[in-house]
Amino acid sequence: MNRYDTQFLDLPDEILLIILKKLNNIDVLYSFLNINNQRLNIIAQEKIFTNILNFTSIDNISSNDCLKLDRFCTDILLKIYDNVKYIILQADLIKRILLATNYPNLTKLKIFNFKEEIVLYYFTNESPLRYIFQQQITDLILVNSDKHNMIESIPNYTRNVYAYILSFCKNLKHLSVIETSYPRLLLCDLPSTTFFSSILTYLCINVTTFDDCLYLLDGRLHQLTTLIVELYSIHSSTISHNMDNLPNLKYFSLKSYRLTVSYDYTILQLLRRMSCLEKLTLYLRIDDRNRFIDDTHLENEILVYMPRLHSFTFYICTYVNVVDLQYNISNKDIQQTFTNIKQQSVASSLHYIYGDKIVYSILSIPFQFDYLEDIGNTFPNIKCSYVTYLFIQDVVPFDHQFFIRISQNFPLIMNLRIMNVVSQSSLDFNMFATENNQLYAIAVYPHLISLDIFCAHYHYVEEFLNEKKGIYTVSD
Repeated sequence: MNRYDTQFLDLPDEILLIILKKLNNIDVLYSFLNINNQRLNIIAQEKIFTNILNFTSIDNISSNDCLKLDRFCTDILLKIYDNVKYIILQADLIKRILLATNYPNLTKLKIFNFKEEIVLYYFTNESPLRYIFQQQITDLILVNSDKHNMIESIPNYTRNVYAYILSFCKNLKHLSVIETSYPRLLLCDLPSTTFFSSILTYLCINVTTFDDCLYLLDGRLHQLTTLIVELYSIHSSTISHNMDNLPNLKYFSLKSYRLTVSYDYTILQLLRRMSCLEKLTLYLRIDDRNRFIDDTHLENEILVYMPRLHSFTFYICTYVNVVDLQYNISNKDIQQTFTNIKQQSVASSLHYIYGDKIVYSILSIPFQFDYLEDIGNTFPNIKCSYVTYLFIQDVVPFDHQFFIRISQNFPLIMNLRIMNVVSQSSLDFNMFATENNQLYAIAVYPHLISLDIFCAHYHYVEEFLNEKKGIYTVSD
């Protein structure tokens, strides 16, 4: 065979499968099912293309997408229905897709643009989709489009949406509510039977307070093995909670972006109840403490209570007033340091942010979070490939080379906030006005859509507006 005359159908099945796996399953089915080619028809019906169907590329508005949707609902789905296990779709396609045929093996559903009204339409005994939600679905992912600040009553939202879904879906074992700014779960002042399940094993949800986290672990979800929560705030609790050990919990993730002064009386006490934990994720910002949270603290105060732990992902920064420190800071403390915790690579840094305030940050490597705050000149030179929001602050000026490091180590940065009222050195600020400026690299921010320099010296305006220093994009 002449290599230049090779056609698509000349390729062996193994190569065709490798190529088609690169495409969306919806496109494979639409393009190759029922096109008068028996070979492609068989390949397209392979389970790898029919187990998971992602309809989010169909907008239900354009004429081409409407034609594609019609063909799926009247033809394609009727031929592959028995293989379908997981459907991903926009909320406005729920009725059209799920009523097109029966899906006896469908157990997982992901709904984009989910809103409270969806519960009223479909999670009822009168709904034609009652059996699917009530009996079949064991894994439900809601990409919540409701906004926290637009909801009149958060307790009512908890009752009418989160608690109701958990009660209505009789076989639900995995529940994830994702997206940003959606109404948080609020269990305070609600009956202990609210948000109860005897079979739920996996929960991912944003909650309002630390008390809400404790409520989730008070026994109402006694089969829970994975809990992933983002807290709005962490304060000392005045409520009496069940503080028994949590032997079933294997994975716990807690993120809170607001400062807390209650770490020792809340987080630390909770973590010590998790003796069977195998995986732990923490993102914490701790204020008003007289000692840093460092590797020694993590080993002696947390990890010693978790003998089965094999994965620890974290970013913890401690804000301390120098006058409150129980020991003096040495030059060694201020340098970047790298160490290991349970075979986990760890980096740390220390810098002043204002007055006598110090920030000490310790983090696991590779850095897994998309949010990072209060780093300064001493932050380690490491790649942070997931960070989209970055807040930098220091009392030492940021030179141009620092921004080169930022652009290289944070390739996906979208939101950047700078707080530094100290001017850049005259040499650094003026070097681009000379003929030698071609010797210096340019900082490139291809994804930047928001830049906050309200609390920064005007030199940093020059840093970003001078095309000889930086290149970035701005969202429309």
